[in-house]
This record gives sequence, C-alpha cells and structure tokens, in this order.
Amino acid sequence: MTQTIAKVLSEPAVARDHWGIAVVGIDGTPIYSLNEGQLFQPASNAKLFTTAAAMALLGAKTTYQTKVLGRGVFGDGGRLTGHLVLVGSGDANLSGRMLPYVAPVPGQKPELAESGPPPLRYLEEMADQIVATGLKSVEGDVIGDDTVFPWEPYGQDWAIDDAVWGYGAPVSALSITDNQIKVTVTPGELVGAPASVAIEPMVPYYTLDVAVTTGAAKSGSTVQMTRAPGSKVLRIYGAIELHGMPDVEEIAIQDPAEYAAIALKGMLEARGIRVGGIAKARHRVLMDTESFSRESGVVADAGAKAGSPQQRIEPPDDAEFGVAVTGEERTLATHASVPLSEDVVVTNKVSQNLHAELMLRQLGAARGRDGTIAQGALVVRQFLVSAGIDKDDFVFFDGSGLSGHDLVTPRATARLLQYASGQPWFAEWKSSLPVGGVDGSLEGRFAKGPLKGKVFAKTGTLGEARALSGYVECASGRTVIFSVMVGNHLPQTHADREAMDRIVEAVATAN
Repeated sequence: MTQTIAKVLSEPAVARDHWGIAVVGIDGTPIYSLNEGQLFQPASNAKLFTTAAAMALLGAKTTYQTKVLGRGVFGDGGRLTGHLVLVGSGDANLSGRMLPYVAPVPGQKPELAESGPPPLRYLEEMADQIVATGLKSVEGDVIGDDTVFPWEPYGQDWAIDDAVWGYGAPVSALSITDNQIKVTVTPGELVGAPASVAIEPMVPYYTLDVAVTTGAAKSGSTVQMTRAPGSKVLRIYGAIELHGMPDVEEIAIQDPAEYAAIALKGMLEARGIRVGGIAKARHRVLMDTESFSRESGVVADAGAKAGSPQQRIEPPDDAEFGVAVTGEERTLATHASVPLSEDVVVTNKVSQNLHAELMLRQLGAARGRDGTIAQGALVVRQFLVSAGIDKDDFVFFDGSGLSGHDLVTPRATARLLQYASGQPWFAEWKSSLPVGGVDGSLEGRFAKGPLKGKVFAKTGTLGEARALSGYVECASGRTVIFSVMVGNHLPQTHADREAMDRIVEAVATAN
C-alpha cells in the first residue's frame, strides 16, 4: 500500500500538489500517514465537524417551528390593525425538497428527477391557515422576521463572486427555498431571436436586465449572470445555441426574510386578504467588538473573562412590536420542520452549504450565548476538543467550509470519524455520508469495480483544495477510516481527484 500510494503521488500531474493522508482502523490504530499533522483547507469536509456536533449536541429529533403572528388590535369583520409577522427559527427546509432524502434512480436524467412539490408549498400552507382564522384585512405590513439569529449573511473570507449563486446564498433564520431561485434561459426559434427567461418561484423580487440572443446551432452557450452586491438587478447576457438545452442556474436571494415576506403578502392577497402596508424584512444587527478568533476560541486570552456578556442590539422598530403598546399577539399559522437527522442527511449527501451554516448558528443559540457564527464555532471547538482532537489541529470560521480561512489536519478528521463510530448517533450520521457509486456527491465516483457501495465519505472542493474523508469497507471485510486532503493543485484539473480515488482503492485492497 505504501509503495502504491507513493507511486500515485509521484505522477507528474499531481507530484507538485501538497498532500496529506491519515488512515486508521476503526479502533484508531494507525495504518498509514503522510503529512497527517499539517493543515489543509477542508472545503466541504468541514460539514463533517458541523453535522457531528449538531447530532451530538442538538439531537437527532430536534425540530424548529416557523410561525405567523398577528400583532396589533383585532377588530370586527376579520380586521387586524397591526402587522403580520412571519417568524423564522432556522428551519432549513422551507422548500419543495422531498424528505427524507432519496437516492437518485440510476440512469435517470437530472431534469426528470427535479420535478417535485412547489418550492413555496409550506408558505402556501401557512397562508391557508391564516385564511382559516377568518382574517380579512391587515392595516399594516407583512414582515419577515429572522431576528432569532443576528443578521450575519456571509462568513469571513467567502468569495464575493460566490454571492451570486445558490451555493453562496446568504444565511437567514428565515430561509426559504434554500435562499435561491431557479433561472432558466431557453433559446428562441430562430438565430438572432431573443432568448426567453423564466424564474421559479414567480415572486416579484429581482429586476431582470436581459440581453441574451439565440446563436447558431452547435455554437455553444455563453450565458452569464451577474448581480452587484446589495443590488436587486440581475443582469443576464450572452448567447445560447439554437435548439440547444436550456441554461438552468440557481441564483441566490439577496435578502431571504424580505423575499419570504413578499411571497406571503402575495399569497394572502391572492386569497382575498387585503394588506394595506408593504412587505419588508426585520433583522437584528449584532454590535460586538470582540474579534472572531478570540470569541470562537481560536486565540486564547488569559485576561478575558469567560462567558463575558455579548451586546445584543434589538432592531430600532422594537417599540411597535411590544404587545402592551400595540394590543395583542395571536399565532395564526405554524409549520414544524423535519427532524434534524433528516436535514443532516441532505447537508452531507448534496453538500448543502446553507444548511450547514444554519446548524452552526443553531449550535451557538442552543449551547452558546447567541446564534452567531463565532458562538457556533466556539461550541464546535469545545465539542471537538472534548472528543480528543488537538486544539491546534483545526480552525473553523464557518460551518460549511466556504471560508478560505478554515484549516484542519487529516489526523483531526480521522479522529473525528473514529470518535463518531462509538457514539449512539453514529448509525444515523454515517447514513448521511455520500456512498461511492450510489448517491450524493459520490454518485459518479467509485461507480465501477469492487468499491461501489463500499465507500462512505464526504467530499470537499474549494478553489485549488480538495478533500475526501470517511469509511471504506475493505477487501477483507474490515472497515477502515481515511482522510485524504490536497492543496495547491493545478487549476482546472481533475488529476488530483483521480489520484485521491486510487489512494482509497489502494487502502481498501491492502486492508
């Protein structure tokens, strides 16, 4: 095995890359190591640490409730003088996603697998509940309230160009349809004709600036989509070939709480409820001067007081939300999330960044002082140290691995995997990992040969970093833990990924 791995890593396409490998038995017995104590960018391998902490500290059966409150004076004829407030609690699955997660059917085209329930179905259900209360008019606003967590939409060192796309969507306690919309660009019927653009869901949120023409057949697609930070103008331009497949992209929603409020207002009006005000978001900004590294426990400060109070600043409109001032508060609609364990499956199988980020904030809210990124990272750090991982073997600035500041060693990852194997939540957590050749982000890897269905591992890709860590059922029937990480590989190449898979094959063959 040692010679096989050395041969793989000496090949010219990957020899200049920086590699780290740790292989241990399920009992932690060392089997092989290479630079196992050096730090690498984990990319989405960070989700292993976030989801393990969530299973251990939040609990597999934990659920979260989204509700609509009527705040104000309820009068005759179903009239509310006050506001409707859609209050988020960090449910990641207010969407059309089918749960529990079901592996794709082998050979089925992605577009056939994507059909499912409407993306705003749960918001529609809550609108129906509101109608059933007899409410007829609202002399006030529809407000999307995500103040259970402070408004920290992006992690440190997230790339600014990622913010356009669904995988880099902002994080909100009131998340809706994964905080992204689907934009479909379809060619016209003639060369030179304008292409058509469709948005799903059909919520009036972005202003579209479209300049896409239909190019000659087989000319390819050059469709581009851009949006300036803070802007609600989505620019779509380029060309798409005649008779070609539509270009389908997932575009991030600038302010999910505002978007949810706009959608709910439209649904209520479509059901005959008059709304006199506007749809808007309500955020809570955290005024905290403590550095992230210190608050998250990365930097120890002997002079700091443990658990020093964190300054919590409520939104400036708090007076109008006081029940004593504005009348009463009634719950008009509710929706309960699926259990946490089902969301962990989605998070790891498809590497869902938003869901991992929400778990990090839930950890901070439940086990720390507030639902902040730093408090969540502190809770994860404390959990990992208690699991026997060296405090200097990891640094996390977010929950998903999108941050370029995240660092972890292969041996820390292997230790987490070994620790998890002895926990009561292990079976459910392991079942969340992609399976080689079967599902998730490993569906197209290990698809042939003896390792199909034998590799249970989390992938990770960020720029020129890649990782693969998990469990492999070896030729002998023995289960082995591995963590393979690579940094500084050449851009626009898959040679390192292919080498990574061959290393796992060598481990499985030799054990």
